Amino acid sequence: MLSRPKAHGGLRHLALFVANFDETLQFYTDLLGMVVEWQPDPDNIYLCSGCDNLALHRYLGGERPVAGQRLDHLGFIINDIDDVDAWHAFLQENGVPIKAAPRTHRDGARSFYCLDPDGNLVQMIYHPPIAGKC
Repeated sequence: MLSRPKAHGGLRHLALFVANFDETLQFYTDLLGMVVEWQPDPDNIYLCSGCDNLALHRYLGGERPVAGQRLDHLGFIINDIDDVDAWHAFLQENGVPIKAAPRTHRDGARSFYCLDPDGNLVQMIYHPPIAGKC
């Protein structure tokens, strides 16, 4: 059996098909502060917030086919526990649907959940082992 190669750099890229392309782009840029890294054409855009990459691909079909795998949620790391509630208030004030209010988890993490304009569940989380690591 082969030995495992050197450690990878972590999960830092996610790609989503989105039907509400413009609204979803605005959510991730105007509200969450991501910046456009590259837009090869009007239907594909790559966003970045420093150590990550989120690709949005416009879904142009009718009803999306059932997939064999479904994403439960995506998470954004908040570097200071006190900022979790500030993010919650900011997003709520901007009309973002909140699915779960901020709470502290038994491991010391603190988070809340909201929805992006395409219905993807987004967790805003302070997670001590990785906060401030990037």
